[in-house]
Amino acid sequence: MTASDVGVARTAPRILARAAWPEGPEDTLPAVPGFILSSFNPLVVEVAERCLRRVFAPPSPCDPQRAARIGILLASAGGDRGTARALAEAVESGGRVPPLLFFQSNPNAVLGHVTARWGLAGPVVCVSPAKTGAGSAADSLAASLEEAMAVAAALIGDGDADEVLVVAAEQGTEPGGRAAGGSTGRGAGFDSAVALFVTGE
Repeated sequence: MTASDVGVARTAPRILARAAWPEGPEDTLPAVPGFILSSFNPLVVEVAERCLRRVFAPPSPCDPQRAARIGILLASAGGDRGTARALAEAVESGGRVPPLLFFQSNPNAVLGHVTARWGLAGPVVCVSPAKTGAGSAADSLAASLEEAMAVAAALIGDGDADEVLVVAAEQGTEPGGRAAGGSTGRGAGFDSAVALFVTGE
């Protein structure tokens, strides 16, 4: 689904909570069990967790009746470049490809991790913006967030969800143009993400 698929203009959702990564110079991404060799999935998990903790009391899942109407939406212009790089290097070397790389190459995998942890049971959607501005990391993140908010407005406006956790995430590049790869420390410092918890009310 893209913004062009949502049809007529929708009322912009109301933001109940927001979070970002990084939020300070000392931020480091914690590792996430089941995800390896790339900072993208820990980035999505961390910013989503920060936002959800500002809405619900962690780590308990939210009320099941409310959770059934909460969607989660991930937008990224660049996607998980760290996993793509790791897969390409494994294939090129002729070595064994870790099965987890195939699992985490689908962006729904990390959204499934978040929904299972918090008990969210609404729609799960991943999108990529058609336009990314001038090509800088900030432009890509802004384009991803704009696309995500348009689709979130459609989900709420069409009655598919009452609330949506919106995540826009962009994996940066290290000096030399390589996609950031580590889940902590080096590489993670080049990534950025924003999460918004929105409602139509």
